[in-house]
Amino acid sequence: MPLGIVIRRVPGVTRWALHTWQAVAVLPGADKAEWKELRRDGDAVEFHAATLQLELFRTDTESYLHGLSAKVPAIYVVMRQSEGTHPLDVVLATASPYEAQDYADTGEELVEKVPMPQGLVAWIRDFIELHHEDEVFIKRRRDKTRVDRKEDGIGDARIRQVADVYRAPSNKETVH
Repeated sequence: MPLGIVIRRVPGVTRWALHTWQAVAVLPGADKAEWKELRRDGDAVEFHAATLQLELFRTDTESYLHGLSAKVPAIYVVMRQSEGTHPLDVVLATASPYEAQDYADTGEELVEKVPMPQGLVAWIRDFIELHHEDEVFIKRRRDKTRVDRKEDGIGDARIRQVADVYRAPSNKETVH
């Protein structure tokens, strides 16, 4: 599903940051756009920065369920500093909090949590109902083989004396 990303620019609060940028909304079914100004309120400006494809995968339904069970279901927008004409590159929009956490852990990207519109919540819930399969928990059983009775590999084979098999060889001893 095409998903438009709305980013708000407000004046910075320090002299080192002229502006702060924050993803504030998503537009399901949006047409292509590149930093199109949507709204201006004093010094605050909102842009339709990009339109990305929101992809859902059958293997990630558990993650989507986790995201929808939050108090406020969210889309996670991943952005990074741009080296082009625009201040930020919008890299990814995902409904998976697990994938968003992976990007947040790198520290190179800015990950913003944006509230999910109700229509998008219903679309993702329908996808989950169609594809989700609960994984059956299988308890691991221990192998009954006793491995503590063997003394293979104990000590150093270069030491001739049996009395202290844990002693490291010295330079004086002969190596076989």
